[in-house]
Amino acid sequence: MKDVLRRPTAISMIAALTLLPASQLQAESQSAAVAQTTTALHETLHKSYTELFESAPALHFDPEEIQRERTDLKSGENACRRTFRGHADFYKKQVESARKRLKQGGNNLSLSERHNLHCTIQNFDLLKSEAEVLAGQAIPNAYDNLNAKLDLIQQWPQQYQAAQSEISSGAYATRRWGDVKDIGFREIAPGQQDDIRRGQQAVEEMRRTGLLPPAVENKEIQSYVNSVAQRVAQHSDLKVPLHVTVLDSREINGFALPGGYLFIERGLLEAADDESELAGVIAHEIAHDTARHSAKMMKRATIASIFYQAAQVAAMVLTGGVAGIGMYYALQYGFYGLGLVLDLKLLGVSRDYELEADQLGVQYAWNSGYDTSGFNRFFDKMATRVGYVNGVSWFRTHPPFYQRMVQAQREIMFLPKQTEQVVQTSAFLNMKKELVPITVAAEKEEAGKPSLLMGREQGCEPPKKIEYKPGQPIEQLCSSAPVTLEAAQLP
Repeated sequence: MKDVLRRPTAISMIAALTLLPASQLQAESQSAAVAQTTTALHETLHKSYTELFESAPALHFDPEEIQRERTDLKSGENACRRTFRGHADFYKKQVESARKRLKQGGNNLSLSERHNLHCTIQNFDLLKSEAEVLAGQAIPNAYDNLNAKLDLIQQWPQQYQAAQSEISSGAYATRRWGDVKDIGFREIAPGQQDDIRRGQQAVEEMRRTGLLPPAVENKEIQSYVNSVAQRVAQHSDLKVPLHVTVLDSREINGFALPGGYLFIERGLLEAADDESELAGVIAHEIAHDTARHSAKMMKRATIASIFYQAAQVAAMVLTGGVAGIGMYYALQYGFYGLGLVLDLKLLGVSRDYELEADQLGVQYAWNSGYDTSGFNRFFDKMATRVGYVNGVSWFRTHPPFYQRMVQAQREIMFLPKQTEQVVQTSAFLNMKKELVPITVAAEKEEAGKPSLLMGREQGCEPPKKIEYKPGQPIEQLCSSAPVTLEAAQLP
């Protein structure tokens, strides 16, 4: 791909050689060298964090190159966001036009005409929401990820040496929660048992109001995920019983409610490639409970003093935002039937919670005998491959990517070395096989329905045009030819 991209430039330069004076040939050659270096740097950004942590000390890009790449990324982000803000404005106008026709038609509209207008409003509203999420969250997240890798290339070699110095001097042992040999006997946050009743109420309320997806009806899958979670819990600082449920939802997510209530969604199991990745996510969520983050957030979420609202907010912000892009829309535009519109920033959700859960989660995975890079690898996959949209909830309130990756990598360096670490198991592979027919059945059930929001108007065909295909890289999305929106106008 790299050679294909460069070939037109090379041909143009060869054709121009006979036309350029010697003084310009040198300038042209220098320009080509700069372009080649920039391309090499840009391609390096598509490596995983794991690869970059290993290779960064041997990479050599001067500060000017890095700054030039950062400037190019910013320009690309701005252009991409403008494109989708424009799409959102277009869809908004289509919605307004349909509503105007609905109002003008009044009682003279036939049932078929009214149904078509309802579907038109519903579909364009969906497309508008999707374009807004792309412009407001997914695209910035994608470019934040690339900038974090630039930071890693530029800063990690020096920080790696600093971490090595802390290990040599023994200073690393004085870090917060550095007493890893006492995991299970130390107290991260007092009062975990006080959260049990609050968690029970939250679960009951979410089930009653339909906010909690149904459980996966497969005992082998439930049993397997529970066994991994219980293994991690037994090697953590959790002091209350752990209750684990696998939810039949395609969202790539997991969340913990107060008092040891852990929920893993089917989409997360589909996205994980090995048991250490799954264990890393579970360890992170258990860490939220051991540090009592969910309980603390409930106390801070004083929205109309209604416990139900606080409970659902706590459930949705634990992984850095909301339970999935569908719930993101709901938060953005109001829960149906509740008129509830929230701005999570107003809740004072601390990003420090995520950094704490990362550190403790790495420790719990290590203490359980798992490969400690599992969570980082899963995070990298979310940020690079599938996380832009389907996993936007992971990043909404999270700390900067670079800060998060570096802290986790430092913690891995500080932990005592293990001779063996579990990466993959036959039980995990069996679980993936059991998951296949469940996923197929779910996809069949979802076929022909709007995939991101349940519509009020039934029997509508889904939009013929969508802004984003799951798994599509944001850069590909932004570099493709501009979408012709006229084709999406009202009939």
